Amino acid sequence: MAFFTYKARDKDGEVADGTVESPSADSAVKLLRSRELFVVSIKETHAQSGVSDILAKFKKVGYGDVVAFTRQLATMIVAGLSLPDALTILRSQTTNPAFVRLIADVEVQITGGGNLGDSLAKYPEAFSPIYIALVRAGESSGTLDKVLARLADTLESQAEFRSKVKGAMVYPVIIMIGMVAVVMVMMTVVVPKLTDLYKDFGIDLPTPTKILISLSTFFVHFWWLMIAIMVGLSIAYGKWKKTPIGELMVDSITLKLPLFGDLTKKVLLVEFTRTLAMLISAGIHILQGLQTLRDSLGNVRFRNAIDEISKKVEKGFPLGDTFAQYDVFPPIVSQMMKVGEETGKLDDTLVKLSRYFESESEHLVRGLTTAIEPIIMIVLGVGVGFIVISVITPIYNLTAQFK
Repeated sequence: MAFFTYKARDKDGEVADGTVESPSADSAVKLLRSRELFVVSIKETHAQSGVSDILAKFKKVGYGDVVAFTRQLATMIVAGLSLPDALTILRSQTTNPAFVRLIADVEVQITGGGNLGDSLAKYPEAFSPIYIALVRAGESSGTLDKVLARLADTLESQAEFRSKVKGAMVYPVIIMIGMVAVVMVMMTVVVPKLTDLYKDFGIDLPTPTKILISLSTFFVHFWWLMIAIMVGLSIAYGKWKKTPIGELMVDSITLKLPLFGDLTKKVLLVEFTRTLAMLISAGIHILQGLQTLRDSLGNVRFRNAIDEISKKVEKGFPLGDTFAQYDVFPPIVSQMMKVGEETGKLDDTLVKLSRYFESESEHLVRGLTTAIEPIIMIVLGVGVGFIVISVITPIYNLTAQFK
């Protein structure tokens, strides 16, 4: 995206000038013509310079930007504004430079005769395939306002749910970071000083103290090796996890972990049921909805199950019976699917399921937080006890010799 200064005349012949953002000069001219302006001259310029320009290039479109954009766009369209006018207002109100450029590009494409779904599809890093599929379904059915409103509701619910899960993990993470920091200070500052003191007195050290000193010496002299090993293991793990075998093993183990596995499964089920309900309510066929939803699932076992379910549904197998054949989906999913099929209200049934799994997830998060606290205290107590024994015992032996 670039900025262009222009001089033009309106329909009354009066001169108008200003700045417009567009991918190219031709696109800028088309955008100005859509505003009933006859372009006299146009040239590229720079709206930003220096440090602000450099920093703006590193900014990205966040999930919160997409949520706010969807809600505001839905509100404006419901209020009767045209899509180009709504995009113009949103572009002027957005503070994220990256998102401003995105909206300006979409605005140019819409003004040039494009549709919203195809325009947003150019930015897969900001808009998911599900988002694009819903927008296209709304445009083709003439219910874009309703689809956007429903999409905004769903995105806001997802954002709130993710915030609750992340918020519950803040306390344990802070405690763990604090523990690591204390251990590093002890090993690199406190213990070396005590080691020098013990050497001066030439006393015989107990086994715990020798272990502590050995660990401290390793920390002080080979800290770079520890960092290199951690970085190397992280890179190797990241590459291995991307392989089919690695991804399957990691995702399978994750679902079997105590506490965390059940929570991960519930969170995936919340996303699955809520999103599938939204796709079906927008008029997308169940088979297409499953195929669209598959790529958004963050677990390979769920994706594999959806692949096989889609093939069986395509052959005419009942949806509820098919879901019952895969253990990643609890029995309540297949039972509610059968109810939704029989009543013809599958989307409403899936919404109720998503609320049920969301409630279960919140209970698990609270239980997980409660369970983590005593575990952290036990680990912290054992670590502190070991350090205290290792430090105090030689001092006690030393004072006993003086007596």
